[in-house]
Amino acid sequence: MFIPLYDSNRLRHIRRQYVTEAIIAINVLVYLLTSLSGEGFSQAAAYGLGYIPSVVYNYAILPPELEMVPVPFTYVTYAFLHGDIFHLLGNMLFLWVFGDNVEDALGHIRYTIFYFACIIAGAVAHGMAMPYSQMPLIGASGAVAGVVTAYLILHPRVKLWVLILARIPLRLPAYVVLATWIATQFLMMLVDTEGAVSWAAHIGGIIAGAVLVVVLRRPGVPLFEKPVAATDTVRSEHDA
Repeated sequence: MFIPLYDSNRLRHIRRQYVTEAIIAINVLVYLLTSLSGEGFSQAAAYGLGYIPSVVYNYAILPPELEMVPVPFTYVTYAFLHGDIFHLLGNMLFLWVFGDNVEDALGHIRYTIFYFACIIAGAVAHGMAMPYSQMPLIGASGAVAGVVTAYLILHPRVKLWVLILARIPLRLPAYVVLATWIATQFLMMLVDTEGAVSWAAHIGGIIAGAVLVVVLRRPGVPLFEKPVAATDTVRSEHDA
């Protein structure tokens, strides 16, 4: 629907978005390690590290040769695997554009908690929607959906440069672009019940992001903030 390119929303509380950069680096590294190891290993990793509802709920048993981590760990590990380069790049681009300002508003430690909670929420929602599924859920989309939602709640009026339909560059308020994106996730969950995308995982991340940003934001950080002119933007003390 749209590709985010850039926002002019500067950091105010942290020097740099270290956690967001680390998450992106880990995702890229895991993708390179799995993809360069051959298709067989990539598929084995998807089953061994992906979130499989039927295995989690004991409706099915994973073959021992595919077991890589204890089953409860897959509530998190699934989010660091991606099916192809486009899956990876899409998620990491959204995280790069929106993650820094959410990390700024929460602080490094609380942002880390926030991100992993959104990962888990995505898995839980997917499992509730498809408890008998034997296909592995992989990808950071649920967590990224939480980050996007938090950004919308924090900075709805910030102008974003986006590509509409992957070819038309436009500068639009965040609330126009991101609220439309979020609404689309709910719509697709209703109409695309047989697709390869887990819209339920997106919804789980959206709900978690909306709740957690209110709870975990720094004291004094407002919700639904009006944009600040670049000349008025200042940095406060760095997050520990």
